[in-house]
Amino acid sequence: MRIHVVVVNYRAANLVVDCLQSLAGERHGGHELRVVVVDNPGGDDSVAVLQTAVQQRGFTSWCEVVAMPRNGGFAYGVNAGVLPALRGANPPDAFLLLNPDTWVRPGAIAALADFLDSHPEVGMVGSRLEDPDGTVQHSRFRFPCVANELDNGLNLGLVSRLLRRHATCPPLVDQAHEIDWLSGACMLIRRSVFEAVGPFDENYFLYFEELDFAKRAHRLGIRSWYVPQSRVVHLVGRSTGVTVRDRRPARTPAYWFASRRLYYRKHHGRWYRLWADLAFSSGRAIWQLLRILRRRPDETPPHFLGDFVRHNFWFPPASGDRGGATAKT
Repeated sequence: MRIHVVVVNYRAANLVVDCLQSLAGERHGGHELRVVVVDNPGGDDSVAVLQTAVQQRGFTSWCEVVAMPRNGGFAYGVNAGVLPALRGANPPDAFLLLNPDTWVRPGAIAALADFLDSHPEVGMVGSRLEDPDGTVQHSRFRFPCVANELDNGLNLGLVSRLLRRHATCPPLVDQAHEIDWLSGACMLIRRSVFEAVGPFDENYFLYFEELDFAKRAHRLGIRSWYVPQSRVVHLVGRSTGVTVRDRRPARTPAYWFASRRLYYRKHHGRWYRLWADLAFSSGRAIWQLLRILRRRPDETPPHFLGDFVRHNFWFPPASGDRGGATAKT
């Protein structure tokens, strides 16, 4: 299988160099790899650092760095890496989207490619994402709905048990299985899927774009599978600070709420989105009250409930209110 790897960078050049070094060892796994690093400008020296590393480490035959004219977001960066190859004279068999804050364990890419080779009915596959010590992360999910929005807001054991068949994050298992959608931190997508579904929607600046892509694919009968035999280390939140787990996350940026609104508007409509918003916000309000009564620390992003209400019920920000980071976490 000929695989075109796309890494979208924003101010994370040193992490990308580590990622490329791990990919160098995967080039002898029986599949042909070519890599493009798409750099969304962040006012730093990322392009120079990456080009120097590619030259000095002998990666020039299989890796190139593309400097973008503007910071257009993650979907914008993905399309800049995918579309030229897709429209070329000899397009690859599949595209691997890989986060800059990842490195692949030996055999990780071969495991994904081999699975696609042996399962022609599958369109997209994703890896087991894990911490450096091997602790597994959630990287495959069910599509959003009112039930799991309520569950996510309440975060109470009894409710979660009652709604477990709708849970956003199903229990982790070690066997390959079909799932609604996969984390864009590491996802291998057949060329035919891009040809059928089209490119990523660049109206998403950051977050929800791979969910949108999977939803569009699902409606065409294209399925996603989780393949835990492929193991990839993911340094969660290193690129944005939004999804860190070793400390309280940063305040949720406006573009996260904008992306969420766009997803619901595209795929469910105004009234369903209203019910989903009410389910989550009422659940989170109850959770906050119980947290205060139990005197437990607040480990959620600062002002999250207030920001959620403001962005969804009060005065949503202008579409240009996006912030800066563009690495998928």
